[in-house]
Amino acid sequence: MTHTAYIVDAVRIPRASVRNNSSVYRDLKPVDLLLPLFNALEQRNSLDSEKVEDVILGCNTQTDVQGANLAKVASLYAGWPDSVPGATINRFCCSGLDAINLSASKLMSGMESLVVAGGVEQLSVVPMFSDKGLWFSDKKVMAKTRFMHMGLSADLIAAQQGYCRSQLDDLAYQSHQRAKNAQQNGYFSNSLIPVSVDGKALLDYDNAVRDSISMEKLNALPASFSDAVPLAQPLVSQVYNAQLNPVHSAGNSPAIVDGASLILMANERACNQMGLRPRAKIRHFANASDEPVKMLTGHIRATEKLLKATGLTPEQIDIWEVNESFAASVLHYQQSFEISGDKLNVNGGAIAMGHPLGATGGNLISILLDEMERQDRKRGIVSICGGAGLGVASLIER
Repeated sequence: MTHTAYIVDAVRIPRASVRNNSSVYRDLKPVDLLLPLFNALEQRNSLDSEKVEDVILGCNTQTDVQGANLAKVASLYAGWPDSVPGATINRFCCSGLDAINLSASKLMSGMESLVVAGGVEQLSVVPMFSDKGLWFSDKKVMAKTRFMHMGLSADLIAAQQGYCRSQLDDLAYQSHQRAKNAQQNGYFSNSLIPVSVDGKALLDYDNAVRDSISMEKLNALPASFSDAVPLAQPLVSQVYNAQLNPVHSAGNSPAIVDGASLILMANERACNQMGLRPRAKIRHFANASDEPVKMLTGHIRATEKLLKATGLTPEQIDIWEVNESFAASVLHYQQSFEISGDKLNVNGGAIAMGHPLGATGGNLISILLDEMERQDRKRGIVSICGGAGLGVASLIER
């Protein structure tokens, strides 16, 4: 018997901008970022945490304070029963959404009935690459696996697709404007759970959004990866007939932030037994991978796979939440599926609000679900690309 994977609730903390390796969460630990979310799921849903059959979290850099299976440790830290299992997974930037999809597969199979999924990333404390993985630290492995920094992969996509700097900055400006509008109108208020210290909230909004942003300021920012082009060009020439042109800057790249997110998921058995009210269901999901030098196209392959499996066309999707992993990757995704601008990242994205790696999947689910309810829409897709060509996509239906 096939069961349904329902989303009962979706919560996240406000994303905190990381500048000079510091943020408002810098003196906390990842378990402190997750704690208010575990509490919120209990309180908002009258949840008996003893009934939770697994906690699956995504985390990209599992070292230092993000090591030692954060999912299990965080649930214990939150005071949840010893009987609740936990697993922490890594599929690079796709990790959080993958944790949610893996949980959905457990619910669909009937193996389990009540699961919490999501992710966390505290980049102010555990920066990217600090786990010193072979993929980016061993020259032999890097050469054999065609490693290239993802920012240069974004520049490659821009060169291949013919995107100019002004197009990328236009998208970045739109991301900030839409995010600012959503904040001012309270579109995120249902899902945002502040982190408090001594009873005082440290932050109540995604503070990477820049009120003073302008096209002039964006245009004036220097390209971020110019110095690396001479080193990367031989690899690009080996794989593609393309000339790198550095067009991505700090302004049209995803903001670096700390974040955490949790999703409460159940199948119909748990909903009926515990009186839980589903907000939506995960109808289908897909993983894929693409060529690692271009890298930031795996989510296109995953979405193609998902649409083929469901028989849906892009026109039948009401709202799209696509992680803004550099502006060129978003434009390429939009172009690939001919998505109308009024359906894509309608409340801004990671360029404005930030990309907390392992937490991003849950962030996008919560933002999509709130917006689907606000607009009374039926179908939405969340999609994220990741390192080495990875990609993931999920189809949400109300």
